[in-house]
Amino acid sequence: MSKRCGGWICLFCFSFLSGFAQQNRSREQVEPPASVQVGGSGHRITLDVAVTDKSGKPVLGLKQNDFTLLDNKQPQKIVSFQAVASGTAAANPLVEVVLLVDEVNTPFVGVAMERDAIVKFLGRNSGQLALPVAVVLLSDSGTPVRTEPSRDGNALIADLNKADFGLRTIRKSVQGFYGADDQRRLSIDALRQFANYEGAKPGRKLVVWISPGWPLFPGLGLELSSENQHAVFHDIVAFSDGLRRDRVTLYNIDPWGPTKDELQRISYEQFLKGAKNAGEAQLGSLGLQVLAVQSGGRVLNASNDIAGEIATCVMDGTSFYVLTFDGLPGDGPNEYHELEIKIDKPKLTVRAQSGYYAQP
Repeated sequence: MSKRCGGWICLFCFSFLSGFAQQNRSREQVEPPASVQVGGSGHRITLDVAVTDKSGKPVLGLKQNDFTLLDNKQPQKIVSFQAVASGTAAANPLVEVVLLVDEVNTPFVGVAMERDAIVKFLGRNSGQLALPVAVVLLSDSGTPVRTEPSRDGNALIADLNKADFGLRTIRKSVQGFYGADDQRRLSIDALRQFANYEGAKPGRKLVVWISPGWPLFPGLGLELSSENQHAVFHDIVAFSDGLRRDRVTLYNIDPWGPTKDELQRISYEQFLKGAKNAGEAQLGSLGLQVLAVQSGGRVLNASNDIAGEIATCVMDGTSFYVLTFDGLPGDGPNEYHELEIKIDKPKLTVRAQSGYYAQP
């Protein structure tokens, strides 16, 4: 084991066994997280903005006056502007990439595919990585572990080869609704703890979650009680505020690529519009793909080239723009504000956090 890594270290200070204890609760009850405070968006808001051309490559050289920021369709003044470009004096050294292998929601054969693809990515360019990369193994059979971030892809491969990829222990995952709900609970718990862990570190974090995602079908047509809708809305607000505040951009790569049923691949799109209140809250709003898009990241599910898709995500961390503006106060708590950023250039794609929840 290399001195750089010092061995595999624990990522979370919790055990997934707590997720199984939740099975004894009422199946309809949805608990709000105690560790995340709803709201707290403040007024000064920072956005990490990716701008790409039609081929998906980052666009460099844009100026502040090229950007227009709309808050609930109303133009807002950009208070500060920074162009971050790898290899230049303006480059931000505090950018980290996290590659997360999801054993909770991926069958064993899929986990093997993910691992091989990560090794292929890490070995590109003779193992010289553009940004520091950490690899996380997320399993329900033990405490998740990770490597220390490094630009040395070969050292990361060596550490990855020593990791234990175990089979899932969620036996109910193939037994209909209740098993799928267990997967969803475990996954959202993991995301919450993981975001808290990453948020404690400075700088921008690109989290590439390689997984089909947790089940969305419990959110399709499932009628929640008013109490449970409020609990789900609590989670929606907390994730929206937390990911933005901690500068975590979430990406989802589906290892099955285009082989998945088309309807299943796009089912998350109906939940992309931000929930404005508890009455609009659905379990599907907490899907991995939904949270990824809303955080300014991507959902990549149209290719079997997992290593290439990882490289596509990492490019967002090599060149991007950082904008700040003063958010508008809400008329009440957790008032949803839609954000839109426009560029005065043709055929460019802009991705950033899609909204925030304002406080009075």
